[in-house]
Amino acid sequence: MKIRMQWKLMASYLSLVLLMGGALSVYLNHTLADYLVSGIRDNLFNEARLARLTASRHSSDLYRDAPALADAIGQEIKARVTIIATDGRVIGDSQVGTADLPGLENHLQRPEVQQALVTGNGSSIRYSSTLRTSMLYVALPIRTGDKTNAVLRLALPLADLEKTGKSLHTMLGAALAVAVILSLLFSYILSRVTSHSLRAMTASAARIGKGEFGRRIPVRTRDELGELAQVMNDMSERIKGQLDRLAAEKNRLDTILRGMGEGLMVTDGDGVVTLVNPAFRNLFALGEDVEGKQLIAITRHPDLHEAYRRVLSTDSERIEELTIQLGEEKTLLTHWVPLQDGETRLGVVAVFHDISDLKRLEKVRRDFVANVSHELRTPVTVIKGYAETLLEGKLAADPERSARFLGIIYNHADRLAAIIGDLLTLSELESGDLSLEVSPISLESTVNSAIALLGEAAERKGISITCDALNVPAKVLADRGRLEQVLINLLDNAIKYTPERGSITISSTLEGEMAKLSVADTGPGIPAKDIPRIFERFYRVDSSRRRDQGGTGLGLSIVKHIVQLHGGTVTVSSTPGKGSIFSFTLRAA
Repeated sequence: MKIRMQWKLMASYLSLVLLMGGALSVYLNHTLADYLVSGIRDNLFNEARLARLTASRHSSDLYRDAPALADAIGQEIKARVTIIATDGRVIGDSQVGTADLPGLENHLQRPEVQQALVTGNGSSIRYSSTLRTSMLYVALPIRTGDKTNAVLRLALPLADLEKTGKSLHTMLGAALAVAVILSLLFSYILSRVTSHSLRAMTASAARIGKGEFGRRIPVRTRDELGELAQVMNDMSERIKGQLDRLAAEKNRLDTILRGMGEGLMVTDGDGVVTLVNPAFRNLFALGEDVEGKQLIAITRHPDLHEAYRRVLSTDSERIEELTIQLGEEKTLLTHWVPLQDGETRLGVVAVFHDISDLKRLEKVRRDFVANVSHELRTPVTVIKGYAETLLEGKLAADPERSARFLGIIYNHADRLAAIIGDLLTLSELESGDLSLEVSPISLESTVNSAIALLGEAAERKGISITCDALNVPAKVLADRGRLEQVLINLLDNAIKYTPERGSITISSTLEGEMAKLSVADTGPGIPAKDIPRIFERFYRVDSSRRRDQGGTGLGLSIVKHIVQLHGGTVTVSSTPGKGSIFSFTLRAA
């Protein structure tokens, strides 16, 4: 076993050296010439740019000075310099005399010249018939403004480059031979050391694999084997840390699931519940022993099971609303997601949102829109009808009826303005932008002021209004105008719904730091089912709050918001047939 491992390592080291050496030789054989040529080409381009700059700055007539410029530049950069007119004629060459220039071939079709004229620079390698050797050519246009005057071309012979390449190949071959010999010696030594270290690491890794994460592999060297030992030690530590983190994550997940307001249920592919959170148990009034049971065994709601079957049959995500009866009707928004691994069904995840409150709010919104529409439509319809009659001139000869019609139009327009005014007041109150001018005010004087405004309406129905102990407390902290608005709305309601010769009682008491004001009437009262909604906008109790009593239906809602802005509360208690008591609290001064 020892020999096989050692020779395998030795053979692998030697193979690696041979492979790398061979690959390096092949690579250099193919790329060395390109690399050298690329470097020479870049240098030649840099020299060409300098030469172009020199030609542009020191020649006022390029065609005349081209031979001299070519000679001067060629002597400086030790390369062949050729200046070519845009029509291809050679007008200067560092290695051809001025008298021999007309005999040179037209260079317009030279690849490097064409590239320079089209793209701004050009290069090529080819055999030069003039100098009878392979040459590297680079070319740049010489411009004045946007006009190309000529092309500057530089050339270098590549004969020296070929000699350099052959020398490098010889040196690489010798280096490879020496490397193979040395690798035989070192691979033998390294294989012996490595095989011993590997056996020790194998034994230690086996112990770590059995769960002994406290075990550590000794790190005796700083080479790859030492790094491997260190990596395995780090891996052992990370595995231990990962297990600890998984335990912590499980605890955190349990905490999150317990804190979720939405119910969560997970089942496997057979419909067995594998996970639920406390919100799910509370939602469906379930005990602790839920997990591990069939869904149908823990809850009997048909709509729930039907939704579950649809998810299984379609294997697609679904969002549905369910209505269940659990003491009270609940509306649930359910989000079903099938768990799949390819074609294998792993189970279903369902999230349950209790949207019962949202549904109730939606119903309140719909009722509000319907009530607004009704309240506005009635006066608008009446105004439109009577106005059309007057406009048609049918009552021109009957001034008395015309005046009555105008009075009706005025009353309904006034009612319409009152509705809009109350809506604007309510909107201002709900926006939170309303500022109160709170100060200590006399409770008794404020109540008397409100009674004075509504006293005539009470007298017409023979209703008596009495005040009881309004000097306890003597003053409250409030905005006088808004407090009067609250009292007027409550008194106005009491007068409207109290029968003739009834009575209204206004009283106040001190409850800690708060003053409690109450307005009691002897009207028909309010059914218990309507009391929770009595302060909603436009809400009316059918049996006693009929629209023929007048009003906008917004008064109690305005009362509630004004009292809340003062930091108080408003309540109502009522006994059908015996009257109602509306109470609100304010801070005592």
